[in-house]
Amino acid sequence: LAGRAIDEYKPQDATTNPSLILAAAQMPAYQELVEEAITYGRKLVKPCLEKKKKKKDKMGNFTLYVLFGYNKKMLSFDKDAMVARARRLIELYKEAGISKDRILIKLSSTWEGIQAGKELEEQHGIHCNMTLLFSFAQAVACAEAGVTLISPFVGRILDWHVANTDKKSYEPLEDPGVKSVTKIYNYYKKFGYKTIVMGASFRNMGEIKALAGCDFLTISPKLLGELLQDNAKLVPVLSAKAAQASDLEKIHLDEKSFRWLHNEDQMAVEKLSDGIRKFAADAVKLERMLTEQMFNAENGK
Repeated sequence: LAGRAIDEYKPQDATTNPSLILAAAQMPAYQELVEEAITYGRKLVKPCLEKKKKKKDKMGNFTLYVLFGYNKKMLSFDKDAMVARARRLIELYKEAGISKDRILIKLSSTWEGIQAGKELEEQHGIHCNMTLLFSFAQAVACAEAGVTLISPFVGRILDWHVANTDKKSYEPLEDPGVKSVTKIYNYYKKFGYKTIVMGASFRNMGEIKALAGCDFLTISPKLLGELLQDNAKLVPVLSAKAAQASDLEKIHLDEKSFRWLHNEDQMAVEKLSDGIRKFAADAVKLERMLTEQMFNAENGK
């Protein structure tokens, strides 16, 4: 959610991802924040840079891999690395005077990510938002892990079905993304799971209205603007009471059964892997952009 939109719509919370941060970091309106981040990052890595002064890269700059403490290892399949990175982020927020109660650490909903969320919640009291969630298997595993919140991606599920099936349009209640989140919500409420269901990645107002009553929804500024102009009465569709009447049965997933059930959902397998690749690529682009800006600042350009 863009900073100006936060001032305009005053949401309860806001969420982001590497792709949105990359886009915002290239906008003139946010250059002051980028410069502040670079200055802050330089202070954080200064001790490392002092040790590396004699090691120059091809541009003559200090070794770039120490920038902001970033390491080249992607974390989506490394539980311990995710836990360590999350704890470090919480430390940085604490130094900035922000309580961990106001922070959700965003983790990809791989098996390793879900187990990292479980450890962070149980052992460190760090709240987690499990993202890139497309399958019922992912949702069940997150509930059993006791994470704070999940973000099932409504619109990306719709995108896959439009691209890979003959059906190109759906009524809101028949939208495959809406049906997926409805099933997850009903399962959580029927069996008493406390994990918050936060629908995400919406493509139109119809999807949002069809999930009215869901715990949380994260909505883009564009769709918030459309909702603001819409005068139709918003009627709750989902409810904990209605969930009790669903015919869903409780299941338990260990690692083997999780991997099998998730693998049975072609859409979820493809969208999870695609989402990880794209977020990782944008994170690398952001790092390179900041590295170049830091290099130019060091050399007076």
